[in-house]
Amino acid sequence: MRYVPHEYQEWATRNVVVRPAYGLLLPMGLGKTVIMLTAIDELINNRFAVCKVLIIAPLRVARDTWARELAKWDHLQGRLKMISLIGNKDERIAALDLPGDVYLINREMVVWLVEYFEGRHIPWPFDCLVIDELSSFKSWKSKRFKALRRSRKRVKRIYGLTGTPAPNGLLDLWSQIFLLDGGQRLGTGICKYRDRWFFPEKVDKYDPNIVYTWGAREGAKEEIYGLISDITASVEAGTVKLPERVDVEHYVDIPVDEYQAMVNYFCVDQIEAVNAAVVINKLLQIANGFIYDESGKAHPIHDEKLEKLKELFEAANGNRIIIYYQFDYDKSVILKYFETIEGLRVSELRTPASITAWMAGELDVAVAHAASTGHGLNLQEHGHIIIWYGVPWSLELYQQANARLHRQGQRETVFVHHILARGTVDEDVLYRLQHKDLGQRELLERLLWKNKNAKCVVAPAGSGLTKGTTSVLGQLFAPAQPASV
Repeated sequence: MRYVPHEYQEWATRNVVVRPAYGLLLPMGLGKTVIMLTAIDELINNRFAVCKVLIIAPLRVARDTWARELAKWDHLQGRLKMISLIGNKDERIAALDLPGDVYLINREMVVWLVEYFEGRHIPWPFDCLVIDELSSFKSWKSKRFKALRRSRKRVKRIYGLTGTPAPNGLLDLWSQIFLLDGGQRLGTGICKYRDRWFFPEKVDKYDPNIVYTWGAREGAKEEIYGLISDITASVEAGTVKLPERVDVEHYVDIPVDEYQAMVNYFCVDQIEAVNAAVVINKLLQIANGFIYDESGKAHPIHDEKLEKLKELFEAANGNRIIIYYQFDYDKSVILKYFETIEGLRVSELRTPASITAWMAGELDVAVAHAASTGHGLNLQEHGHIIIWYGVPWSLELYQQANARLHRQGQRETVFVHHILARGTVDEDVLYRLQHKDLGQRELLERLLWKNKNAKCVVAPAGSGLTKGTTSVLGQLFAPAQPASV
């Protein structure tokens, strides 16, 4: 394909080439990969500024997307030799000895790679580092961040790519910018960064030294963005005109007894922050039509969402759709239904073969988890309808998954359908995704206390949690004796 760059792509490429450290914090779908490949080609073949480039990316992106993009564009043909470092240990070690320009490794192997060279006292061979999905290094506590922190000083150039630099707030920025500049702009430690621009927003009521959430001080966003503006490229998503995106909400009514029993059984004041996710996940399961017990066995409760999915499939009138599921049980129910339709080409979108089949127009229905298609895949050429069987907690996964279809190259209006259980956590999670301002514990509190007359009790009479009940939740969670708190 002939590469005719947009003005912002030329501008971003120039900025990468002339700077030793830079972050492409561009909205999803604006072609960060081709921008970076064009810059790498210039740096290696025209300016002789670097010799060996290491690209760290999510597994599927490292395995498929970069090589596909290199083969796609006319101006890159025969310019760069790409070596994959994906495979078992022996395959990775053998690949390191192969001559090449660009080496690709998945982010899960970063710690292994750093320790491989350190343990053998072998000099770090890469003089340029590219981190695709820089936001996956947002945790300063993670082993991958700590390993890369040790290696970044050994490279001459370092670049980061992401469309969601701060999916959970400004605190996520520190570690990402540190990898780019070594702490010159936002400080050399997370504590200094936090103390300067944040305040304890929510603390433990018994121990104020335990902080659950941090709030940004007034003006923090403007100051932080101002400090990093010289080493980051950011343009508005509207820089490139995309087709319209239409979000639609479809509500179903589910049996309320089991759901309300779960809501009442967990009391906010008794829930530690770490357990909030457990409660929310249980409620999401019930909203979707089942619940897992402690052994991981799924217990069906209702099929209201499946019935709505059938309606949406029929309404699609032959147009190809991607269905995003949350839990394995959801996947099994969805696939079981579609596999009964004669002549329908359906597959889980997970393997390279299935992704290739979708991109070739050989699938009618693709069923996927957002984490499997969340980054780097260009799926827009043969579909424009997304159906969320259940809404995900992760804002980053939600945005990235939608951007697989709503991106450059899409020619149709993109429809994003959400199947929601009325009056459940589904509504609250979608609200959080739309407003980007609710933390996990805040979401749980909103969920339990939005009805001011609701009482927080453990196993109240008639809740379905007492012994002898026939409800699923009663069987799974019934205490020995009812008790109030």
